Amino acid sequence: MALTAGIVGLPNVGKSTLFNAITQAGAEAANYPFATIDPNVGVVEVPDVRLDKLTELVVPKKTVPTTFEFTDIAGIVKGASKGEGLGNKFLSNIRQVDAICHVVRCFADDNITHVSGKVNPIDDIETINLELILADLESVEKRITRVEKLAKQKDKDAINEYEVLVKLKEAFEKEIPARAVELTEDQLKMVKGFQLLTIKPILYVANIGEDDIASTEENEYVKMVREFAKNENAEVVVICAKIEEEIAELDAEEKAAFLEELGIEESGLDQLIRKSYYLLGLATYFTAGVQEVRAWTFKKGMKAPQCAGIIHSDFEKGFIRAETVSYDDLMEYGSMNAAKEAGKVRLEGKEYVVQDGDIMHFRFNV
Repeated sequence: MALTAGIVGLPNVGKSTLFNAITQAGAEAANYPFATIDPNVGVVEVPDVRLDKLTELVVPKKTVPTTFEFTDIAGIVKGASKGEGLGNKFLSNIRQVDAICHVVRCFADDNITHVSGKVNPIDDIETINLELILADLESVEKRITRVEKLAKQKDKDAINEYEVLVKLKEAFEKEIPARAVELTEDQLKMVKGFQLLTIKPILYVANIGEDDIASTEENEYVKMVREFAKNENAEVVVICAKIEEEIAELDAEEKAAFLEELGIEESGLDQLIRKSYYLLGLATYFTAGVQEVRAWTFKKGMKAPQCAGIIHSDFEKGFIRAETVSYDDLMEYGSMNAAKEAGKVRLEGKEYVVQDGDIMHFRFNV
């Protein structure tokens, strides 16, 4: 699944520090705007305790986790929609991603310049949201000019498109993003073809200081972000990018000990990766055998032949059946044979909609 989440935010909010932690790729993190000019793309493993449990159960020769892409996009400044800073390039890069992880500064530090001179997470969020809305408004207005002529000629498709474009234009003029506009299923399909920036699902990342890690709920900036996100039905992940960057350099045992010392069950990064994955409607199925236990990413709603095709196109072309057991059932019975005896292993056909956590063995003939 070649889907990617873009990390966006104002300059100096901790985007590149976070990206370094995610991928350990060493993107330049500097205390001035435009330290990141070309987007950095990093591939991360999706943390999944089920893969660890399957490995313990099957004891394969190797274990392969599924992966997910993050793109680090340079800081947007006020006026980006009009080309300020490197606005046009940045907006073009955002257009290429499938979801947005909006990093918001929730810490005070006199040594790190804030682009507007003061820390105010809501102002920061609204600055970026407005730039994306203004860019979308410009796109919609250009499209309306083209479609309006056809609509006047009673072209049915043009009339439908014109109605949706006018609805979007009115929303943008009220500073409402496209994802918050009420659309029918058919209209939503149409709008997805417009490549709008504000139709993309969004996740807010509240970046806190090291001193706040043990008491995130008391951080007033975080409270502000949570309240804002609630109105958008968006989720918030609270992280300390600086600490996450340090954690990323540790091995598994050291990481677990460090998190325990901080009184944290799961790192902010693991939460971010997992929530970004689900934000895009992605899920995981597994294949398990003595040679390999492997996690595979699929889009929710995909049927068994399509999921088989993720492994190899021949699996989809020659699909016959999928021997399937749920993760919970396999864990409950302790082995594939015991699950079979209990009637928990099913043979699913072409119309089967694959579920998150399914363990599958595909039968095919080419």
